[in-house]
Parts: sequence; structure tokens; C-alpha cells
Amino acid sequence: MTERTADPRDPRPLLGEPLALDLLNTRWAGTPVNDLLGEPDGYAIWLSSAGLAGRCAADGAGLTAVREAREALAAAVRDLDGGGAVGPVALAGLDAVLRHGRVRREASATGARDRVEVDAPEWLAAWLAVDDFLVLLGQGPQRVKKCAHEACILHFFDTSQNGRRRWCRMAVCGNRAKAARHYEKVHQ
Repeated sequence: MTERTADPRDPRPLLGEPLALDLLNTRWAGTPVNDLLGEPDGYAIWLSSAGLAGRCAADGAGLTAVREAREALAAAVRDLDGGGAVGPVALAGLDAVLRHGRVRREASATGARDRVEVDAPEWLAAWLAVDDFLVLLGQGPQRVKKCAHEACILHFFDTSQNGRRRWCRMAVCGNRAKAARHYEKVHQ
């Protein structure tokens, strides 16, 4: 994939997740819910943090496509959050995005080379994010997790050896949960 360095303008609390979850995490807790993709400038920031700024234009058409992909991903992880499998409705949403592109294999001097082709340039970021989600599912759908903190809406890919990670960030959500448990125990 592409080298990724977070854009310093990126306000999101969790960065660096795989592309699919990084797109999903463009919404985070707040009142109202924060949405990086609420404006075209936010889309440019996300493209930059995702390492896609040089490949994808930060225009309205791309923003519309990536919002569609985010909704499809959100439906898929809702199915997974309950410990189930991705259902037919969510799969149809993912497939609707995937229909805009394909992977073309080509021969090269060092072996096969895969090249992504999309039917319109605005679909590249959306297609790549949904394709990345399929890779994550192949590595283990049980590792795509929602943060266990009740106020957090972020998702992460659990790369821990035993698959028991619970928090998007231990330093924030994990500590809040521990502090709340301690407070309850002390003040009963």
C-alpha cells in the first residue's frame, strides 16, 4: 500500500488504522457526532492522512463516493459488532462500491503486478477502502472491533497476539473505563 503519515491538520482521535477502518473512523464521538467528511476540506485532510492525496482529487465527486463507501463499511461492521457475519444487505453495499473498479494483473520483470482500475477517478479512494475491508475480513472478521467504551464509536483492527484488545486507545478509552470502575467501587 501507500506510505502513510498523518496530516497535521487531522483532528481525529484515532489515526493509523487500516484504510477501511480509517475511513470509518472519520466519524467520532461528540455532540453532535464529529464528521471529518462533512466538508470537502475534511476530505482533503483524510486523503492526505491516508496517503492518497497524490492519487485522488479532493473534489465533490470523490467525497460523494467515499461517503457511500463509508456507509457500506458502517453497515458491515454493525453486522460484525454483534459477533455475527457480514449480512447480505451490507455485502450488497460493499459490492455496489466494488463494481466501480477491479484489479488487473500484469506481467513484470519481477513477476505479477496488480493494478487497480476504476471506471471513474472519483471512485479510487472508495474502492481501495472497501477492498481493504475485504482483506481485513480475510485476516479474521473477529479482529475488526468496536471500542468497548460505551461513549466511543471508533473501530480498530486487533493485531494483539491473543485477539483480546478492547479499546481503540488504552490511554483514553481504557483509562476512562478503569477510572469509572474504580469510582463505582469506592463510592458504593
